[in-house]
Amino acid sequence: MTPVLLLIPGMFNTRAIWDPVVAALHAAGGGGGAAPDIRVADVLTQDSIAAMAADAWERVATLPAGTPLVVCGFSMGGYVALELLATHRGQIHGLAMVDSAAGVETAQTTVVRQKTIAALERNFERTVEGIIPFSLHPDHATDTVLVEGMRRMMHAVGAQAAIRQTRAIIARRDHRALLAQLRIPALIVCGREDKVTPPAASEELHQLLPGAAMEWIDQAGHQTPLEQAPVVAAHLQALMQRAATQPPT
Repeated sequence: MTPVLLLIPGMFNTRAIWDPVVAALHAAGGGGGAAPDIRVADVLTQDSIAAMAADAWERVATLPAGTPLVVCGFSMGGYVALELLATHRGQIHGLAMVDSAAGVETAQTTVVRQKTIAALERNFERTVEGIIPFSLHPDHATDTVLVEGMRRMMHAVGAQAAIRQTRAIIARRDHRALLAQLRIPALIVCGREDKVTPPAASEELHQLLPGAAMEWIDQAGHQTPLEQAPVVAAHLQALMQRAATQPPT
C-alpha cells in the first residue's frame, strides 16, 4: 500500500515552504515507483496547536484502515505533529521532525516570544526583514530568489496570523513523555546552522525518540525545506519506505 505523507508547515509559512520538497519527492517517485501521496496541512487560521492538529487530521481522516501514514512537521509544524501523535497514536506509522523541538516554553523563551509579538505589532515589515537572514545559512542570505520567496510567503501569512501562531506556540502541551514510548520509524532533521531552533533541540529529540535517525543538513540554517530540499526529500523517502513495512505501536 502506498504510504501517505502529511506535511505540516511552520510559523510564518504557507504551504509553499514544502513546494521544493514535494517537487523533489514527485521527481523521485517518477522513476518507476508509484507517485507519492502527499498532503499539506494549513496552520494559518487556528488559535491553538490542538486546533491546527485537528484541522491537519481532516486531510487524512478518511484513509483506508492500515494505510501507512507518515507525519512530518517543520518547526512549529513539529509541535502539531506531536499533538497528532498524542491524539491518534496507533494510526501514525512514521514521524519526521524538521528543525523542531520537543520541549515547551520556559519563562525566558516566553519573554522572547512576547517580544516577537510586540515587534510584529509595531513594525511588521521590519520584523520580516530581520527574520529572513537570521533563519538562513549565511551562504543563502544573498540568494535573491530564495530571499524574495521567503518575503512573499511571510507577507502572505501576515502579522495577525503570525501573532496567533506565536501565542499558540507559547501555550502548547508537553509531549516528551509520549515520545519516549514510541516505537515507530522516526526521523530528526536539522540544519547545522539553525539559529531559530538550535541543534541542541534536535539532540534532545534524538534522546527522547528511541531508534530515530538523526540527519544533520550541511549548508542549511533553519529553512532546510527551502535551503536543501532534495536532501530533505531523500530522507523523507527513506522514512516512508521504513514506515510502509512496520506497523505502528
